[in-house]
Amino acid sequence: MNKKFFILLLILFLPKLTGYSQDAKFKALFMYNFTKYLEWPVEKQRGDFIIGIYGASPITPELRIIADKKKVGAQTIVIKEFDSPAGLSNCHILFVPENRSAKIDEIMASCNGKGTVLITDKPGMAKTVAGLNYIKVDGRQSFEINKANLEKQGVKVNSVLLSLGIVVQ
Repeated sequence: MNKKFFILLLILFLPKLTGYSQDAKFKALFMYNFTKYLEWPVEKQRGDFIIGIYGASPITPELRIIADKKKVGAQTIVIKEFDSPAGLSNCHILFVPENRSAKIDEIMASCNGKGTVLITDKPGMAKTVAGLNYIKVDGRQSFEINKANLEKQGVKVNSVLLSLGIVVQ
């Protein structure tokens, strides 16, 4: 199945989510699919592909399932949990759950300009610092995307991803 078509179907026809676990599964799947439409700086295109989670989140076990089966290009996916900003600059993707968003300034100070895609889960974050932000639209999981925030990190965005998300500035 065509990748673009798959993501479009995923976004448009997801049934209304009933449980938090199901929500975490969809967010993890979205996160993995984002990697197909983003291009990291050359120095981040070798070694392990690190997905960081700032604090505890139900998305972590779902990402581990994906990491056991998939790769990003030729890179092995490694899932790491962080309780402090130390080491965040090594992440390709950093997920910040809503309950940890109060630390966003400290988090950004650690990974700003380091090729880290910041994905958040709190309304309004894509308009300020996040490259991608999970939202619900009519009860369905979707995402906002801020191209300028991604480009500040040195990450290029494929126009397909822009067409699938809700573009904010």
